[in-house]
Amino acid sequence: MKIEDMGTPGPGPAGGGIGDAPAAAGAGAPGTAAAAVAVAGSGIGRASLWDDAWRDLRRRWVFWGSAVILALVGLMAAVPRLFTGTGVNEGCDANDAKLGPSGDHWFGTDLAGCDYYAHIVHGARPTLLIGTAVTLFALAIALVFGMLAGYYGGLLDALIARLTDVFFGLPFVLGATVILVAFPSHGVGAMTLVLVLLGWTTMIRIMRGQVISVRDADYVQAARLLGASDARIMTRHILPNTLAPVIVVATLNVGHVIAGEATLDFLGVGLQYPKVSWGLQLNQAKDAFVDHPHLLVFPAVFLSATVLSFLMLGDAVRDALDPKLR
Repeated sequence: MKIEDMGTPGPGPAGGGIGDAPAAAGAGAPGTAAAAVAVAGSGIGRASLWDDAWRDLRRRWVFWGSAVILALVGLMAAVPRLFTGTGVNEGCDANDAKLGPSGDHWFGTDLAGCDYYAHIVHGARPTLLIGTAVTLFALAIALVFGMLAGYYGGLLDALIARLTDVFFGLPFVLGATVILVAFPSHGVGAMTLVLVLLGWTTMIRIMRGQVISVRDADYVQAARLLGASDARIMTRHILPNTLAPVIVVATLNVGHVIAGEATLDFLGVGLQYPKVSWGLQLNQAKDAFVDHPHLLVFPAVFLSATVLSFLMLGDAVRDALDPKLR
């Protein structure tokens, strides 16, 4: 809870405490000490939530296991040269394809004779980039419009809620498939835009609900009566007390988006050759799985491990931030 520029409240309700502050100031108390106590108390309260969550997370093997896997995948996406010296579609020779794993090709080769391990490494970048970019843009939309809808209510809330209902009714994969089929020439940017368009509804509903639950709290009313602007109230008082559940959903959402992107690639409406992604590798392997199972196994393992790590990380963060689940 944060109360800014207030004196020490009296024993009565919040309104009475605010009214007593000017009187105390007029009686010779400058209010500096009281304001310092209020600010210090606010800082302690805000830090303790995340500090307690961090202390709880450090004791969870699920958190560390997920973090290690995601760090490894993130490093593969950011600096693929640390893992392989072969570029994308480099050194491919269909006439010399050694499909099974060997000393020269740890994960074997694909049907075009390309090193499959190199494709696994380079496939991490578009998969992880789309998943994180879509979630960040959707989170920004949810924070802004969810905050406005929950804080002001009325007509603005009704318009945002009805627009959210319209997009919420669109199936994620089916809607993306229809849009991407209509615009066949697309890359990572277009994929991100389409998935953002269909993936912001859940977070904005949660953000709106959280804002509604705290907008009439005592500390918000106190800041309002002291003359704080709406922007300051929303950013300094409401946002810190509503952010935790949305962060949890955003963490889980990264895994869902990655799975959705891989599904679109597998269906042939997502990224297209010569780009490389785990979903594309699954698409190319579906017809050769019986004879060459490694073509399906390796990208499926990396994709499943990444999605599962995001989901487990989100669950761990949720449990750590919710005292009821500890």
